[in-house]
Amino acid sequence: MRGPLAPGALPLRRTPVEQFDALVMDSVVAIERRLSESLGSKFTDLRHIEFAVDEVPPETQAYDADIVEERGVPLSKLYPAQPGTVASSPRIVLYRRPIELRAESRAEAEALVRSVLAEQLASLLNLPPEELEF
Repeated sequence: MRGPLAPGALPLRRTPVEQFDALVMDSVVAIERRLSESLGSKFTDLRHIEFAVDEVPPETQAYDADIVEERGVPLSKLYPAQPGTVASSPRIVLYRRPIELRAESRAEAEALVRSVLAEQLASLLNLPPEELEF
């Protein structure tokens, strides 16, 4: 009979939250790479933009133009920069649970995350969304 495993002996496994966070950051890096390739020296990196993930969207009273939604459920929200405040950088928040519930596989989740990010970044950077999608 074997004894309990030491913590260092357990295989490393990401939680669903950590997996989703990594998916978002990988997508941001891929979009940034695409922008750099297509716009070259005119491209400014995305480091001035904050990216965040919340479990679910907050309750909203009215439709906002800065929300990407599907069938009335928000998938993300763009918070514009507010210079001179704590929110001096623009912020894009993706809502994990609504995105996960719409994706039947990891590939679908990745495609949806990239699409949502492309739409929000296109709005923020004043670019056509197709320049950011791949």
